[in-house]
Amino acid sequence: MTHVITQNCCGDATCVAVCPVNCIHPTPQERDFGSTEMLYVDPGACIDCGACADACPVDAILPEDRLTGAQREYAAVNAAYFEDRAGGADGGSGSGPADHGPNFHAWGRPAFERVLPSDFAPLRVAVVGTGPAGMYAAEDLLLHTGAEVTLVDRMPVAGGLVRYGVAPDHPGTKGVGDTFARLYAHPRVRMYLGLEVGADVTAEELAAHHDAVVYAVGARADRRLGIPGEELPGSISATTLVAWYNAHPETAPDAVDPSAERVVVVGNGNVALDVARILTADPQELAGTDIAAHALGALRTGKVREVVLLGRRGPADAAYTRPELLALKHLPGVELVVDDHDPRIAGSIDAAGPGDKAAVLRDVSRQTVDWSLPPAPGRRIVLRFHSAPAEVLGDGRVRAVRATAAGGELEIPAGLVVRAVGYRGAPVPGLPFDEATGTVPHEGGRVTGRPGTYVVGWIKRGPSGGIGANRACAAETVGTLLADALDGALPAPEHGARAFRRLVRGRNRRLVDARGQAAIDRVEVARGLRAGRPREKLATVPELVAAARGRRRLPG
Repeated sequence: MTHVITQNCCGDATCVAVCPVNCIHPTPQERDFGSTEMLYVDPGACIDCGACADACPVDAILPEDRLTGAQREYAAVNAAYFEDRAGGADGGSGSGPADHGPNFHAWGRPAFERVLPSDFAPLRVAVVGTGPAGMYAAEDLLLHTGAEVTLVDRMPVAGGLVRYGVAPDHPGTKGVGDTFARLYAHPRVRMYLGLEVGADVTAEELAAHHDAVVYAVGARADRRLGIPGEELPGSISATTLVAWYNAHPETAPDAVDPSAERVVVVGNGNVALDVARILTADPQELAGTDIAAHALGALRTGKVREVVLLGRRGPADAAYTRPELLALKHLPGVELVVDDHDPRIAGSIDAAGPGDKAAVLRDVSRQTVDWSLPPAPGRRIVLRFHSAPAEVLGDGRVRAVRATAAGGELEIPAGLVVRAVGYRGAPVPGLPFDEATGTVPHEGGRVTGRPGTYVVGWIKRGPSGGIGANRACAAETVGTLLADALDGALPAPEHGARAFRRLVRGRNRRLVDARGQAAIDRVEVARGLRAGRPREKLATVPELVAAARGRRRLPG
């Protein structure tokens, strides 16, 4: 029996570190690491010890005999990765042993990857942002140094991308938040939630009270299409829609109107697939998740029956990952269709190799869709490749998308258009910013020209990589910070922790600390329990602050 890594894989390599027989690849030391869509368990080397499953922060690893439904395909996906690399210790790609049996670790004296607390004076480090990038950085500092960490977030609740970016039907992925939450009550952590750098406190003031500041503010802006009609009512960004169904306080409950039968999503990355899944899902199934109550209500009364994913490229070059596409094939009550309007589409799918993402579509229905007709009965998702949006049409509101393809132009009637063409970082007040890349200029995480200031995550490298990619990213940044500390290159702070606490509390009376964060969690879980759900999120800042302060009656 073997264990199998499934769709939710975050790629942070925690499983690699605990595997006693080195059967999970690619490892961080191999060339493929960071470029594959997920990690893989070698079925020929796995000894079924379960250490990887216990360590996985997103519950993505299961025994093969416990795989159900769509999960069964991942046994073959894991095995195929090693079959492709058989024939040598490197397999030609730096992926490690494929068929040489267990490779037991040689246990020697413990080695510490980080410096000892005695190597330099204790540090006070502020981490701005409590999403995965910021929390991986905080974890590294807390576990490997004696640093005191100040967690800062502009929202009055922690979580960042895990809370507001992960689709509600991916509870396993959200589980990584539980790992991070254990750090909130750490004796060397202080939390200031609801504190915005640039509004409540300046970057200079933050730096003056800490030895170093790490910015993990993500990429919360969206990219534009740059086509006529993009600003029409009914044309929204995926950023807005994702925030809407995740109860983000800055997105109004009526920001999305799912009353149209057909929705066009421009883009075919994983976020586009998330949007398509949520809009076509059975609301009763979503009721068992932590989806926003207002979104669940709107979807229950909504009329969406068809979502069209409009992609410029072909099946072989689509931006989504193979694991997410595999999951799309097995949605209950939802038909997946490929619009075969272009002969290149069938050719690409039929010629795809076993490990290619296009091969996943080989058994998917192919149809030449007549867009002049209303959506077919039932619920379906249509993949339309080799098509580019040229204009959003409508008189006062969206009614269609004009697209270009090899056969010419066509109109796809739709009442809602969602652009899912990527995220973009926004300038951080007080820091340099590269408008071309949407990132803060840096060297190894050290902000250019700003000693003691660092970046991690999407604001550092751009919007690429999933949750687990932030672990290696954070390790690099923290390594740079500690090297600067050893070299004596960090500016000495002008003020202490108490002075910072007095400063921010004088600026903002609605701050939430670790106790308040725990109170919010208790309230949301209790609300969910009453509704038969795992959690019912509070969707406004006043509600969150009231819950943090233990008020019995919440606003609204």
